[in-house]
Amino acid sequence: MKRFVGKKLSLRKNNRNMEYDLIVAGGGAAGLMAAGTAASAGLRVMLLEKMEKPARKVRITGKGRCNLTNIKPAEEFLAKIQTNRDFFLPAYTEFDNRALVRFFEKLGVKLSVEQGGRVFPRSGKAWDIAEALSEWCREAGTEIVCHASVSEILLLGDRVRGVNYRTRKGFLRRAEAPAVILCTGGASYPATGSTGDGYALAHAVGHTIEPVRPSLVPLETSLPEPEFLYGLHLRNIAARLLIDGATAAEEFGEMSFSPRGVEGAVVLRMSRTAVDALIEERRVELSVDLKPALDEATLRARIAREAEELGPQSPMSDLLRRLVPRELVRPIARAVGSHPKRPLDQSAPDLPERLAEALKDFRIPVSDYRPFEEAIVTAGGVNVREVNPSTMESRLVRGLYFAGEVLDLDANTGGYNLQIAFSTGRLAGRLKHEA
Repeated sequence: MKRFVGKKLSLRKNNRNMEYDLIVAGGGAAGLMAAGTAASAGLRVMLLEKMEKPARKVRITGKGRCNLTNIKPAEEFLAKIQTNRDFFLPAYTEFDNRALVRFFEKLGVKLSVEQGGRVFPRSGKAWDIAEALSEWCREAGTEIVCHASVSEILLLGDRVRGVNYRTRKGFLRRAEAPAVILCTGGASYPATGSTGDGYALAHAVGHTIEPVRPSLVPLETSLPEPEFLYGLHLRNIAARLLIDGATAAEEFGEMSFSPRGVEGAVVLRMSRTAVDALIEERRVELSVDLKPALDEATLRARIAREAEELGPQSPMSDLLRRLVPRELVRPIARAVGSHPKRPLDQSAPDLPERLAEALKDFRIPVSDYRPFEEAIVTAGGVNVREVNPSTMESRLVRGLYFAGEVLDLDANTGGYNLQIAFSTGRLAGRLKHEA
């Protein structure tokens, strides 16, 4: 295995008639990290970004605060990688979460660790991360060209020769280099420039693209009268994802109800599995435990006690308001075959048992998932079996590298996906290759 120094000499030797040693396609987290890494080692780097400025998606991630990584220990961190964890391991080993924290602190960005090990800029502004990355690249000597969309990867035999790209005015330009890193992102948040261009570019030079679909995405539901739940935010609930009646995933935390369905951390973390099941036309449901701190027997006793205190003529709604938020009164009453206005003495004699069951297993049928515009990341992408995990170099095309969301590599919410981008970008920017 030759490391970067040997590759640098080789690049210069083969690059006598080329203007650049490396072209990076895409100026997101992975692209900026790759470009800055290579430029810092003395290579002539051109970064082509289709938008008006680099790091557009970084600037809005984490609701504008940028959860750039998670400080969990390696074993716990890697357990959050949902796809191709073994492929990611070499990149993470070379540049892990603690290395990333040191990197940004060295750039002068003060960081803070919040609940769950999530790392944010202390300022609370994603802009600080984006600007620090961009400035680092420029100071290292990277030539950043915006409004430049790569349209073709140029080959000479089985080797990279450069790229064709279009300018803002639509003119076709050519840039030549013996190495290209494809960091064009996925298909989520297309307004930031992530429109799936990289999949077509990779496929055109022979790479297999695994089916692309939204991940970390809200889910649509088919609950009756969903307008009664809109705006409800639940904290400290336990939820199970049921596929054809069997538990496929379990989460604890927060979820909320939107006009079309459900969202929030609990939903997002289980959404990838739900999306795949929906694509396969399987039956998908959420089972929500609204009272996870109480076992069913304790909950039944509490319900009976509350009902006795209220008296037999009290409406069902009065009892339910002691147990759940106002928005859940109608859905829970319906779940036990009652009505909010029905007096308690007209309810079934086994009301405490039925009500406890409904509160511990509130079913939400899932009918669909929201589009890429609302997805945090993209599942699917370039098949990693065709990429060397120790270098990020293509096994099919010499001098072509990949980093970030364009790869079939994604993780849970909580800072893990940006770490994937930074780690793979760092490794790709080393431009290591097999001897």
